[in-house]
Amino acid sequence: MKKNNNSIRECLLNKIEKREAVVGIIGLGYVGLPLAIHFGQQGFKVIGFDVDERKIEMLYQGQSYIKHIKMDHINEKIKEGELEATVDFTRLGEADCMLICVPTPLTDKMEPDLSYVLDTTNFIADNLRAGQIVILESTTYPGTTEEALLPRLETDDMKAGEDFFLAYSPEREDPGNKKFDAANIPKVVGGVTSSCLEIASALYNCITQVVPVSSTGAAEMTKILENTFRSVNIALVNELKVLGHKMGIDIFEVINAAATKPFGYTPFYPGPGLGGHCIPIDPFYLSWKAREYDFVTRFIQLAGEINVSMPYYVIDRTMEALNQHEKSLKGSKVLVLGVAYKKDIDDERESPGYTIMKMLSEKGAIVSYNDPWIPVLKPTRKYNFQKKSTPLTPDVLREMDAVIVVTDHSAYDYADIVKHSNVIVDTRNATDKIDGADGKVFFA
Repeated sequence: MKKNNNSIRECLLNKIEKREAVVGIIGLGYVGLPLAIHFGQQGFKVIGFDVDERKIEMLYQGQSYIKHIKMDHINEKIKEGELEATVDFTRLGEADCMLICVPTPLTDKMEPDLSYVLDTTNFIADNLRAGQIVILESTTYPGTTEEALLPRLETDDMKAGEDFFLAYSPEREDPGNKKFDAANIPKVVGGVTSSCLEIASALYNCITQVVPVSSTGAAEMTKILENTFRSVNIALVNELKVLGHKMGIDIFEVINAAATKPFGYTPFYPGPGLGGHCIPIDPFYLSWKAREYDFVTRFIQLAGEINVSMPYYVIDRTMEALNQHEKSLKGSKVLVLGVAYKKDIDDERESPGYTIMKMLSEKGAIVSYNDPWIPVLKPTRKYNFQKKSTPLTPDVLREMDAVIVVTDHSAYDYADIVKHSNVIVDTRNATDKIDGADGKVFFA
């Protein structure tokens, strides 16, 4: 008996329109958890999947493991039975719409690590049924959805665009951003077929504006372009910062002056290096893929080299600052202020703060850190410092031979830090124009 594929499509569209579709979100991190909240707010039942049992336990205990995400709505939906969280991936069959929000890191050789995506896809394949849509949100190289996911999901009896649906919609989450979130950031969507695009667009239209594109590859490339744009421009101002120090010119003053131009210019600001899960990583996914076409992405590679070099520059400036006070880095007490990759969040993924701490330790410094958002340093794929945040007191500051401002959290009283510190290496321009900074502050 021939299947009525059109009715499968119409049935799923009808479920989405009536908010009767169950949304399964795989990966309850910085991307997945906000999506669970927004779909829940729009009346969908949500099942969250994660391999980390600790996250599931904390959600059911009413605790947030991501500080800037409030638990009010989550607690309400859990109590109503409209939001569940589980480590049981056999329940994937209960979801009508499955969103993959798992990490896509780089290997030590700067090659894409799709193991999380592929493992998730295999779980989905084991539980796939007719009338479901699978949407990849994890950032990856153009071609991933159709080259890596589609062959694992499609069988003789299950055809994409007929029996099930497959699409790509890149996450655009900006942790800690109080102005933009999943409810007002447009969603770029590409489908394997026109039916896949139609259904994915219908789903995301329930929470925000949709920007449809012609293919999953175009959607994948869109995300890479967005982050490469930022990487290249940050590399530019990082390079000009170093030149500015040699020339005695304040690059922050220059950037702010240039930003008064009402057209043709977008301000980017330098720092101690790139952090977060997107900008330091995503452009290299495209560089890797480009090799298949005998193409060298020179801008991406050069920007990467410059941005990766910035922690080294911070160390050089720290040594210069200590030298001017007749001290060596070896044996000096150094306090790193902030290990989150940007201000006012508890996300330390790919943070240059880790690199800086590692290099300081290797050169013989006695390293401690303070971060009001990160009380304990968690082990990462590269680092395991086993440190707790040092209280930020006048006595602690006076004990330190140098204080390095890596993350300019709003909670820091920079006037007080300048007052009690001996030497400050400022990578964020946080101490600019503070009284008493002359002779103490070295910008890096």
